[in-house]
Amino acid sequence: MSSDSFAVKWARSAELDLTNIITYIANENQEAALETLNKIKKACHSLNAYPKRCRIVPELKQYGITVYREAIVSNYRIQFRIEGKRVWVLAVLDSRRNLEDILLDRFTDF
Repeated sequence: MSSDSFAVKWARSAELDLTNIITYIANENQEAALETLNKIKKACHSLNAYPKRCRIVPELKQYGITVYREAIVSNYRIQFRIEGKRVWVLAVLDSRRNLEDILLDRFTDF
């Protein structure tokens, strides 16, 4: 890992989100589930370089909470927080859901 790289770590909540998403998709189409898993994992791995390139989560920004960012992969939003040289993946959520309440509930307890 170069000095400009970040270590990408997964919170248990994000692991559970991803498991639930992939399980749900796999019930209908295992190939699509694997493709979605690979896309999300690739996007998360890419956060090791320049994670600040991703936008601040707009639903939280309107409340003055600017420490959370997100990457978007298809219909999924990957929320994360940068702490030093680590990127913590905190949530993987379906963007078709009402995310404001979910995010405020999860991220205001930190």
